[in-house]
Amino acid sequence: MNDTTVTQRRHRALIAGVALWLATAAGCSQSDGSVENRLAVLEARESIRTLIHGYGRALDHRDFNAFADLFEPAEGTWVGGFGTATGRDAIFGLMDERIGHAEEPVQPTSHHVLTNIEIEVDGDTATASTKWIFVVPSPEGTPQWRFLGHYDDRFVRRDGRWYFLRREAFTDIPPP
Repeated sequence: MNDTTVTQRRHRALIAGVALWLATAAGCSQSDGSVENRLAVLEARESIRTLIHGYGRALDHRDFNAFADLFEPAEGTWVGGFGTATGRDAIFGLMDERIGHAEEPVQPTSHHVLTNIEIEVDGDTATASTKWIFVVPSPEGTPQWRFLGHYDDRFVRRDGRWYFLRREAFTDIPPP
């Protein structure tokens, strides 16, 4: 066997391995569609993951204009301990009333740690479950968790952009 044949076999094995990894990472089997479709699912998941992290960032910075912009303009709904609001204006109003927004984003004094994100994509809609931990500084200045919970989400893609269609926040463990 010459060097060219060995190199070609290695390249084929590498390509097959990457295709298998893409199929596994996308939660698809080889029979679920083309590499392009599986790649589209991965891209959707990454866009949704970015959306989820943007939610935590906007909330911690009390930037409720950016926060409300993450929701579908008319139908986007937020449900949580503060109440329920549908539509961007109502979501902004609820958060502004309950937490108070900053005219300019502020240095966070609280942090939402978002983890264990599980996303299922179905065309232009998706669902997710995300664990969250709300962390604040203790009197000594060390991190102290206040709440632990999860979000149940529904998403919609409009004009190529993903939005929260419905986000429900649940507190699983209240403050100590």
